[in-house]
Amino acid sequence: MTTQRRKAVIAVAAVIVIGIAGTIAWEKYAGRGDGNGLVSGNGRIEATEIEVAAKSPGRVREIVAKEGDFVAAGQIVASMDTETMEAHLRQAQAQLRLARQAVATAESQLAQRVSEKRAVLALVRQREAEQVNARQHAARSAALAEKGAMTRQAADDDATRVAGVAAAVSAARAQVAAAEASVTTAKSQIAGAKAEVEAAQAVVAGIEADLRDSSLKAPRSGRVQYRVAQPGEVVGAGGRVLSLVDLTDVYMTFFLPTSAAGRVPLGSEVRLILDAAPGYVIPAQVSFVADVAQFTPKTVETASEREKLMFRVRAHIPADLLQKHITRVKTGLPGVAYVKLDPAVPWPARLQVRIPQ
Repeated sequence: MTTQRRKAVIAVAAVIVIGIAGTIAWEKYAGRGDGNGLVSGNGRIEATEIEVAAKSPGRVREIVAKEGDFVAAGQIVASMDTETMEAHLRQAQAQLRLARQAVATAESQLAQRVSEKRAVLALVRQREAEQVNARQHAARSAALAEKGAMTRQAADDDATRVAGVAAAVSAARAQVAAAEASVTTAKSQIAGAKAEVEAAQAVVAGIEADLRDSSLKAPRSGRVQYRVAQPGEVVGAGGRVLSLVDLTDVYMTFFLPTSAAGRVPLGSEVRLILDAAPGYVIPAQVSFVADVAQFTPKTVETASEREKLMFRVRAHIPADLLQKHITRVKTGLPGVAYVKLDPAVPWPARLQVRIPQ
């Protein structure tokens, strides 16, 4: 082999070695924050989980939503057996009717007591008029008796009649006091009867609310993840029936070393690449950075890096983007999150946003 040819072979070998070394370096350090303003971490797509549970203990009558179904907020997804509650409602409604009848009876009694009071007041006025007349008559009789125009006995009888009329006035006034007490009692009976009506109405309203709550509704729009209970099963108060995932609240949780986590503010831009769809680059924003470091879970980083303390970071995908592609959103998919440490550094071409149309 000539010297010139040997030099050419060496040059080619050097280029190959440099190329291999560059490839290894890029694969190892690209996105790790080594001089390109980026840092990355492995994670998994997650979504907010929502539990649809029974408010009161009872038997599951029907589950209309199947696993994988998309449901809208307020949509009925299951129902509980309401036979016992309906019986309690009928009983409470009957008690409410009785309470209302008691109010009507008490109001009737009050009207009667008021009428009796008016009659007694009229009697008092009559007795007072008789008293005035008896006093005047007794005074005239006494004057006539002094002149001898009337017997002393007749004058004494008129004076006695004044005392009798005065006693009748006192008795009539006592009847007025008794009538007023009866009116007060009747008013208190009305107040008590009305309170019983309010209590019965509250019981009815509570049972009706329980009946409405027996139709289990999705608190948010989402996808049914799995059934926890089956029709015919008995669940306790707060017992879970269905589990939903809110596909408009999706994020990736990943871990960053201390040196990188300290440079990541909330709202930082993130790019997500999923293992299942490496051709797409999904935009996201940092929504949470843990304030306490922890060991990296085994499923996230390599064994050598597992000994390092890491910070948990969460990046949320925009809700409007998720809503646009709601039928394609899946949770549990692993991937890589890339974060810009320097906002002035542009995203490289391989991390420009690319999402399905």
